[in-house]
Amino acid sequence: MNGTSVDFVGQLKNAGKFLYIVNPSETTFEFPQQVPDYQQQVWIPFFILIVLEQLILTAKDKKSSFRLNDQVTSFSHWVFQESGRILFRGAEYYAYITIYEKYHWWNLQWDSVWTWYITALGVDFCYYWVHRSNHEVHFLWAHHQVHHSSEEFNLAVGLRQSVLQQWCNFVFYLPLAFFIPPSHFVAHHQFNLIYQLWIHTTVIDDLGPLELIFNTPKHHRVHHGCNLYCLDKNYGGVLIIWDRLFGTFMREKDELIYGLVTSPRSFNPLYLQTFYAKAMIDKSNGMKSLTDKLAVLWKGPSWFPGGPRLGLDEYKINVTSRQKYDVRIPTWQNVYIILHFAIVLYKHFQLYDEKQDFNNFQGVTTILSNIFTLTAIGLLFDKSQNQPYFNVYILFVVDKNKDTKVSDH
Repeated sequence: MNGTSVDFVGQLKNAGKFLYIVNPSETTFEFPQQVPDYQQQVWIPFFILIVLEQLILTAKDKKSSFRLNDQVTSFSHWVFQESGRILFRGAEYYAYITIYEKYHWWNLQWDSVWTWYITALGVDFCYYWVHRSNHEVHFLWAHHQVHHSSEEFNLAVGLRQSVLQQWCNFVFYLPLAFFIPPSHFVAHHQFNLIYQLWIHTTVIDDLGPLELIFNTPKHHRVHHGCNLYCLDKNYGGVLIIWDRLFGTFMREKDELIYGLVTSPRSFNPLYLQTFYAKAMIDKSNGMKSLTDKLAVLWKGPSWFPGGPRLGLDEYKINVTSRQKYDVRIPTWQNVYIILHFAIVLYKHFQLYDEKQDFNNFQGVTTILSNIFTLTAIGLLFDKSQNQPYFNVYILFVVDKNKDTKVSDH
């Protein structure tokens, strides 16, 4: 009974991290290597929340809100990103730690509760500018667009992230290294991202006075809308006050349409991770001068020569309606995909084992095989004619026009 009770209490504490409800004395450490992997700790309660969300939506007669293809694609992006996070084991923190050890000019005490709160505020302030730059700088948007690629808005969408985004964003946090101890930064960087998972939902409507200070589902729904009035708005992480201060706040108005302004219309996670970068490069190559070629990379996604850095609203796509991309495949194939996706998840969770050595061949091949399998699943959802021949789990590939024709690879 004691073991069960401890696990239950532990999971409740983990769930509290979604609301930034954490005890400073329990989450303060002297050295960064002592900080637990809090992101790993919240996956079980988060998956439970995803199930509860779907049950609530179903009870409200919104059965069409659940689409296996879109949900699996969101989880596939999560496996992609988490595989990189596990593989590199926090190597992106190296620059921060180095700067702090050599150049920090303010000695905040690592065991002070004030340091804990200053870090929470500082990390969230930096996140606002991280997020804003991801929308306003084209080469950063080429990665961040992955997060906006779903035409749904649910908790699983919070898992859609670019594999390279963390590496691109990390430079914006480095000024904190001049005064914030690395152990505090590592902890709060995780808490900040964990908080943002639960705000991807339509189940929660208005939270009253909390809407004035905190980023909530109501605010974040606007951020994910591709309606013209929603573009480049509500960048906040935990706090919405930054948007109110810097003029990027927007209230929900018209009915929201979710996704990118130009839908990629695919469930292939590898394609969704990379297609926009190719489009950006093609746009740059199409410019006549070297100055304009480079400007495509650092100015906004909607910029064209002669216009302002973020482009003109009258030339942006005004999405007013959309038929969601939803390819129908046979039921048996959906069942088949669920079974293979379960295998991928099982293999993925084995990667969290600290005893694993990711320098060895087995760890790398596990990650690669998961990526290939999830790509194959995406192609099956798309009923693509370019179906893969490299799936290590031997997927049945069904011809687009002949559902009964099966090939073994």
